[in-house]
Amino acid sequence: MAETFLSINDLRKHYGEGEARLEVLRGITTSLDKGEICVLLGPSGSGKSTFLNLVGGLEPVDSGTIDVNGVELTALSDKDLVEYRRRELGFVFQFYNLVGDLTVQENIEVCEYLSSNPLPIEPLLKSLGLWEHRKKFPHQISGGQQQRCAIGRALVKNPGLLLCDEPTGALDYNTSKEILELMEQVNREYACTIVIVTHNDAIRHMAHRILRLRDGLLVEDSRNETLLPARELEW
Repeated sequence: MAETFLSINDLRKHYGEGEARLEVLRGITTSLDKGEICVLLGPSGSGKSTFLNLVGGLEPVDSGTIDVNGVELTALSDKDLVEYRRRELGFVFQFYNLVGDLTVQENIEVCEYLSSNPLPIEPLLKSLGLWEHRKKFPHQISGGQQQRCAIGRALVKNPGLLLCDEPTGALDYNTSKEILELMEQVNREYACTIVIVTHNDAIRHMAHRILRLRDGLLVEDSRNETLLPARELEW
């Protein structure tokens, strides 16, 4: 029987007050099993990034609960939230946010020290296809390689949950597919639960779960019975 890893109940979030008040998330309830790849879809302004920020403990919720691996985020103090992010979470963004004067290996090692149970650097670099580039600086490698480095920086902490906000948004078609294949590999090798926020509807075919937001509401919560390998995706 599958083990529930992420459980969200009646999640609500707004910004602004009075006439400027905007309800961004309006009662989201869902759950993900451990080791699932989930794709979160929806148009701009639907609440995708807010959802990711709340699950990542970066913003407070208005109401509702978020439980990650048995820890209720909404009950944690600010100090405990910091520890949660260090211990349980890896973040990957559209823009790589690498430190320009550190090498590929050093960019990853920076986050190694945040974890009490980090992954070994050498096999991680090799699985990411970065071993030959480990001594290069970000400006000396391609966009796809920089995103691989950003993924490695998130993975080295050995997180249970990997949150990816438009991880292929700044990449061309072929490089995007390489990164999505890497996500499959990461999911298979490290058994982490992955949430991918994207505008690209085609990516849903490689995911175990599909969530779709519209105007702050969850309008689709479905499961793929058969997964399409990332290399076979077309858009």
